[in-house]
Amino acid sequence: MSEKILNGFFGRDMAVDLGTANTLVYVRGRGIVLNEPSVVAVNTKDNRPVAVGMEAKRMIGRTPSHIQAIRPLRDGVIANFDMCEKMLAYFIRRVNGTRRFSRPHMVICVPSGITGVEQRAVQEAAESAGARKPAYIIEEPMAAAIGAGLPVHEPTGNMVVDIGGGTTEVAVISLGGIVASQSVRIAGDELDEAIIQFIKKEYSLALGERTAEEIKIALGSACPLEEELYAEIRGRDLITGLPKTIVTTTEEIREAIEEPVSAIVDAVKVTLDKTPPELAADIMEQGIVLTGGGAMLHGLAARLMAETGMPIVTADDPLNSVVMGSGQCLESFDVLKGVLMTSQTP
Repeated sequence: MSEKILNGFFGRDMAVDLGTANTLVYVRGRGIVLNEPSVVAVNTKDNRPVAVGMEAKRMIGRTPSHIQAIRPLRDGVIANFDMCEKMLAYFIRRVNGTRRFSRPHMVICVPSGITGVEQRAVQEAAESAGARKPAYIIEEPMAAAIGAGLPVHEPTGNMVVDIGGGTTEVAVISLGGIVASQSVRIAGDELDEAIIQFIKKEYSLALGERTAEEIKIALGSACPLEEELYAEIRGRDLITGLPKTIVTTTEEIREAIEEPVSAIVDAVKVTLDKTPPELAADIMEQGIVLTGGGAMLHGLAARLMAETGMPIVTADDPLNSVVMGSGQCLESFDVLKGVLMTSQTP
C-alpha cells in the first residue's frame, strides 16, 4: 500500500484546466466536480478576495469603486499571480472540503506556446495554493486530444484544434508527442473584443464584456447561415450618455469577428503546412477534431472544411475535452505519464 502511495496518485488528486474564461477541476475517481469562471472580485482597500468564480463574474461591470472584478489569466497565462494563487487555493478548498492536511497531486493544463517562465509561474501558483510538489503540467492540445478520445500513442496522425478563451491551440500528435503545433493568442476573448469595437464604431454604443459574450453565442458565425438571425442589444449611447437599444444581425456580427476567425483558420493552415506527408494523409482520412468553447461557433466547421479541404469533426463534449483529457492522466497515470511535464523538466 505504501509503495502505491509513493509511486502513484491517491486521495483527492485533481486535474485543473486553468482557463482564461473558466476553470474546471477533475477529481480522480469522481470526474468533473467544479466548473467556475476564472474571475476574482477583490476589495482594493485590503486586497482581499470578496468573491470567486460565478459569484465574482456576476459582479463584472457592476461593482462600486473599491471592489474590482479581476480575471487573473489573460491569453492562457497568468496575468496576476497573487489573484491566480488565491483563486486556485479557493477552488482546492472547495473540492477538498475540510481535509486541510491533504495536499493533492495536481495536473494543470497550459498552452503549448507557453514560455519556461510562464510554465514555472503556473507550477508555483499551484504549489503555493496547496498542490503537492511537483505539480504536473500537460499541454492543452495533448489533453484535448486525449479527452476527445484520439489514439495519441498510436503511430498515426491526430490533429486537434482547441479554441479556448485566451488561446487557440493547433497540434498534430503522433506516438504520444506533438509533431507540429501552432499556438495563437486569439480566441473567444478576441471575438468578444471585436464585437465591442464593431458596435462602438458602427452604432456609437458602448457594450460590456458579458453582453458581447452573449451576442457572440447568440449571433456569432464563421460563414453565411441558411437563415440569418437578428437580436436587440442594449448599451450606453456614447454621444448622449443614455441607455440605448439597437437591432443587429448575424451578418453584422460575422463581419465584426472576421479578422480573429481568419487568424484561427490561418493557424490551422500553418500547422498543416508543417505536418509531415504521412501524418497529413492520416489526418485527411480521420479528420481534424475541434474542441473548446470556440468549436461551438456556428459555421466554423464548415469554414475550416472549405478552406483546408479536410474533414472536420467536433468533439462530443468540446467544452470539457481538455479537463477530461488531463483527468485521464490521473486515472491512467502509468500509461499516460509520458505526456506530463514537471518542474524538473528542462
